[in-house]
Amino acid sequence: MIELTIGPNFFHWPDAQKRDFYLGLAADPHIGTVYLGEVVCSKRIPFFDVTSVRTALERAGKKVVLSTLSEVTVAADRRAVRDACGVPDCEIEVNDAAAFESLAGRPFRIGQLLNCYNEEVLRFLAGRGATHVCLPSEMPLAAVEVMARTAESLGVTTEVQVFGRASLALSARCYHARAHGRVKDNCQFVCERDPDGLDLRTVDGDDFLAINGIQTLSWRYLNLSREVGRLRDVGVTHLRLSPHSFDMAGIAGVFAGLCSGRLAADVADEQLAALAPSAVFANGFAHRQPGYLRV
Repeated sequence: MIELTIGPNFFHWPDAQKRDFYLGLAADPHIGTVYLGEVVCSKRIPFFDVTSVRTALERAGKKVVLSTLSEVTVAADRRAVRDACGVPDCEIEVNDAAAFESLAGRPFRIGQLLNCYNEEVLRFLAGRGATHVCLPSEMPLAAVEVMARTAESLGVTTEVQVFGRASLALSARCYHARAHGRVKDNCQFVCERDPDGLDLRTVDGDDFLAINGIQTLSWRYLNLSREVGRLRDVGVTHLRLSPHSFDMAGIAGVFAGLCSGRLAADVADEQLAALAPSAVFANGFAHRQPGYLRV
């Protein structure tokens, strides 16, 4: 049976909102694995108590995986990665190669931000101890199938993001701070104003991308409801929902219905549109088309 997961939260939500979100997941029957940890900006880490939330989720029977930062540029970032990798009795999802030194031979998961795009990279990482891979969200289905088959032959399980804005790029600069006339070192955490990212438009006024601190995201929301059956058939074992300020429990219920065959894709799309009314969906990457298209 394919398993639903909640990926790491990309955004800087207020502590109470984030805590309520995760504690709500504890009672959600559709979610098996929850990824915790700051993956975008180490400055956000002190604002959220991962330990207490992890305890609550594990008591509710959830598997908790700690995700590491996706970009390591300063000493504080390196310390954050070492601290995450040093937590005992918890799986680690690696989003930057800087974590390998701190893992010291410990098994790990490959995060979707580590850029594992081909079989040779997957074999190399499996040889270093990788047991699970979440593939980058822009991979076409044909490539996902190759990677899933390769992963299976290596004893590695495979995960694909099926809902949420797609992470497209990372930078050393903080776009959010710059957009508000601030510098990265004195950003005053302005990214908290945009719980799903700051929407960008072209000079012609067309919706284009979204920014979240140092991260560039798609403006449209990835929705692979129509592809769930094929993902299951090619050997993908986990489907990732990326957290947003919608009713994520309801969205998990829709994808659970797709996984079990209780819901048809067109019915699921209607329900997802009602649960995420401001989202415009896309699945172009999966079909070798521009990512903003809905095929």
